[in-house]
Amino acid sequence: MSTSPTITVVVGNPKAGSRTRAVGEAIARRAAVAAGLVSDTGEADTAGVIELAELGPQLFDWSSAPVRAATEQLAGSTLAIIATPVYKATYTGLLKAFLDWFGQTGLAGVTAVPVMVGASAAHALAVEVHLRPLLVEIGATVPTRGLFVLEQELESLDVTTTTWLEQAAPLLAASIRR
Repeated sequence: MSTSPTITVVVGNPKAGSRTRAVGEAIARRAAVAAGLVSDTGEADTAGVIELAELGPQLFDWSSAPVRAATEQLAGSTLAIIATPVYKATYTGLLKAFLDWFGQTGLAGVTAVPVMVGASAAHALAVEVHLRPLLVEIGATVPTRGLFVLEQELESLDVTTTTWLEQAAPLLAASIRR
């Protein structure tokens, strides 16, 4: 078993290859550098991705080997980016079905960053009110504020991420070092 830190992006969008995935991967790259997990050398993709759209109905089959492998990947991560679009003012049912596989300590030792992508700023608090508590309930350490990305900010995601990391970077680094 490898002792090197692992970074995982969980994508709760029901459409594979979505903008939510692109956001999650971009945040993962920047957060991993800020937390000191990888160097800032322009390394390509450093994160493993769990695309929940590819697991679909298997999420409700408690004997599913692919879902079990995905849960083990997430539970073994050092840093996890949990990315979902806003759906009905909260996270998707797809993401909830996956996270239901974890007990109260299922993500113990995992530093998680909740990320939501939405069309309206009216849902900006959903990341803090709904997704963050769910991650904490299953044992993840969530040292930073969640990141809410408006669809209109997708073209300037680097600016949005930089602004978020001004406060989040030292908290992520401290959480990973513990």
